[in-house]
Amino acid sequence: MKTSVFAVDVGYGNTKYAYRAASGTIASAMFPSLAPLAATRALSASGEAVLTSRNVATMMIDEVEYEVGPDVPLTAAYGNTGRALSNDFALSDNYAALLAGAIHFSEVTHIERLVLGLPVHTMHKLAEKLKERFTGKWDFGAGRVTVDKVVVIPQPLGSLVSASGNRQKEFGRDSAHLVVDVGYFTTDWVYANGFTMDDRRSGGMPGGASQIYQRIAGLLARDQDEEVEDLELIDKALRERTPFRFNGNDIDLDPYLEKSQPLITGVVKEMQNNVGQLTNARSIILSGGGAALYAPAIRRAYPRVTMEIIDAPCLANVRGFLVVGDAGLARERTREPAKA
Repeated sequence: MKTSVFAVDVGYGNTKYAYRAASGTIASAMFPSLAPLAATRALSASGEAVLTSRNVATMMIDEVEYEVGPDVPLTAAYGNTGRALSNDFALSDNYAALLAGAIHFSEVTHIERLVLGLPVHTMHKLAEKLKERFTGKWDFGAGRVTVDKVVVIPQPLGSLVSASGNRQKEFGRDSAHLVVDVGYFTTDWVYANGFTMDDRRSGGMPGGASQIYQRIAGLLARDQDEEVEDLELIDKALRERTPFRFNGNDIDLDPYLEKSQPLITGVVKEMQNNVGQLTNARSIILSGGGAALYAPAIRRAYPRVTMEIIDAPCLANVRGFLVVGDAGLARERTREPAKA
């Protein structure tokens, strides 16, 4: 299947993708950004209908097989879930496997414009390398994919575009907004007038939701007198507002989240040092899977500025990427000379 624009946000926490369905509506989905080594044998496939086969796919990167998809295990022996947390994550084989998986699950084989995002503080180092690696024809074990062009944009700009929606008057050239994207590993922010990014007041740093999960795991380990390595299940419990199950007990994580607030405050202070006062800003827009965790601290930092957590914050960036890709492709086509 061919599509004009395909957007993928390979985040540290989840991989999100979006494209235009045949009806013109936006089709989107996500799965955990976990890429463990593929099992050498699939027992679930031989269970005579007793065991249900998992919705995963195997991607081969440099002769190594990785398993990706919605049903990839959230836990693993000794915590080896296949998650990669580093500033050069976008150049890793895990990233390539997750990107290829997103395209595979959509059943797209030819993409005119592939739109990807990067944390603000890694854009200048990694954008061109991403374009080079994923432009052209490639096959990571699930079939040949053709990509005519790769576009890379700062991740929070996707949320800015998503937030604008049908409120164009609020996002005019003279309207300033601060977009804060709280991801799994990084927190990024973009200060923009309309859709023009102010480089001096935009930035990012390691310190997203995962540092909170790690802090909670450390506190739990102290109280339980046993190592706690299931960060993915801590993430799930916080997002779904359910107890964390450990050694047969249901544990309320709210007290542990409260004890982790200094970490959040530290990141918000760094952002404040870069952004400065927001006396001219129309609003603060929060996106990303960790938006709800950071919202109280950002509210305390800027109590007089209107703040909103964007709808479906996990998917906000990738839906914005798609809109950016659509607009860019439309501009290119209008500049093309008419065929005789």
